[in-house]
Amino acid sequence: MDALIPLFVAIPLISAFLIIILGKLVKGFHRFLAPLTLLVLLIMALYEFTSLGGTSHTYAMGGWIGDGGFPVGIFLVLDGFSVLMLCIINLIGLVALFYSLSYIAKYTAEANYYALFCLIVAGMNGVVLSGDLFNLFVFLEVSVISSYALVAFGVGKTELEASFKYQVLGGLASMLILLAISLIYWKTKTVNIADIRNVLDAGYSKSFYVFVQVLLISGFGLKAAIIPFHAWLPDAHSSAPSPISAMLSGVLIKAVGIYVLIRLFFNMFVFSHEIAMVITSLGVISMVVGSLLALIQWDVKRLLAYSSISQMGYVVMAFGMGILLLLKGDNEPAAILAIGGGIYHMINHAVFKGLLFLNAGSLEYRLDTRNLKEMGGLSKAMPVTSTTSFMASMSISGIPPFNGFFSKLIIIVAAINGRFYLLATLAVIVSIITLAYFLKFQRFAFFNKAAGKAVQKIKEVPFPMSFSMIFLAVLCLALSLLAIPSVSETVLRPAIDVLIQFELYSTTLIGI
Repeated sequence: MDALIPLFVAIPLISAFLIIILGKLVKGFHRFLAPLTLLVLLIMALYEFTSLGGTSHTYAMGGWIGDGGFPVGIFLVLDGFSVLMLCIINLIGLVALFYSLSYIAKYTAEANYYALFCLIVAGMNGVVLSGDLFNLFVFLEVSVISSYALVAFGVGKTELEASFKYQVLGGLASMLILLAISLIYWKTKTVNIADIRNVLDAGYSKSFYVFVQVLLISGFGLKAAIIPFHAWLPDAHSSAPSPISAMLSGVLIKAVGIYVLIRLFFNMFVFSHEIAMVITSLGVISMVVGSLLALIQWDVKRLLAYSSISQMGYVVMAFGMGILLLLKGDNEPAAILAIGGGIYHMINHAVFKGLLFLNAGSLEYRLDTRNLKEMGGLSKAMPVTSTTSFMASMSISGIPPFNGFFSKLIIIVAAINGRFYLLATLAVIVSIITLAYFLKFQRFAFFNKAAGKAVQKIKEVPFPMSFSMIFLAVLCLALSLLAIPSVSETVLRPAIDVLIQFELYSTTLIGI
């Protein structure tokens, strides 16, 4: 049992309430407590990551396990996969919050912003740690309800409209997820993820099994905004304050969407060829269609939003290929490569997409526009924004030596080794399309002839915003080290093992 585990949820929850209460009494209290909270959480996550050593830890809330060790209590589980997600969530959260110190000053009700920010982090931390479906749902709702409010934070017409659309589709997703959880509980009499696996292993009708899986794919597919469940994402991500866009695209769609899908389909359900084909197909469709939709965008944040759909397609496709290869049983190294590539690309996407949304926020901060046609000639006026956005653009496009090149390469090599030649070809083509629309972004924002405001009157953004972008740009290079086998064995292999070896998760959760 690890006593630090519940603090990942408790600390940001307490901070959110303190900001609301004490923020009214102490001027600027929220600008001190919120960044300090995220810094403490990141230090804790890194400590857990370095001390976990390939093992897993479980915390039973209130110390209550149940008679005879029966898993009826609330369990939080820290393993190789969840600790990686904690590091991503709290790292991007800290950077986005530091960026917000300057960016959010133009808004009113700053204290509410920081309190909601802490709540969204608390919810995401809870989602990745939950060992049972009901509390996973509770934490999911904490994070998404906070995100609804943050999308509408500017209280303008477009923000409120985007938030309303997000709430409607988010509510539909929550209904589908809750229905699936109810059906699972009705059949198994448990909500513990590992215990559900053991009960379902005893045998249930295939129609029930498939129906529940389809409900979960639809619900969490909406949360992850994979096509065809993506309608809310372009409006929400483009209308939200840019630090929130970085959080939504960088970590939220992963924590409450992709992560949960992966966790449940690897650690709760038994693999099936039909569902694996559905997951892989959804990933391929998202990868291709998202890139084509991004190509025709002129609103820079909508371009980035559609790009997120495309990049998540790579991740979903990689995990789908991994399941298919594990089902075949004759090429486990390719399956491990595909799953590792998917996890690696999740980490990379959090960094370079978070950076790109911060770049877009800097452009909007100085120009009051997101239209690429109204920009131009900013490379000298905004050198930090220009340089860091170029690095992020090359990374997401898969250009070496940036991190995106290596994660995409691993996925493509896994597809070739697994004889998914069409998928490998599509991955390469989509990467070329990605390069095309990010070159468009670079040309029209930084190197085209200026249109609109005089460039000489524009200057670089304040230090907190500049530093945040530089930090993530450095990470785009540093994360390339994960391609080194010895490094990936230390960082990625524990996460891969807990997914492909179900008994590791099961023993941790119910073998107490």
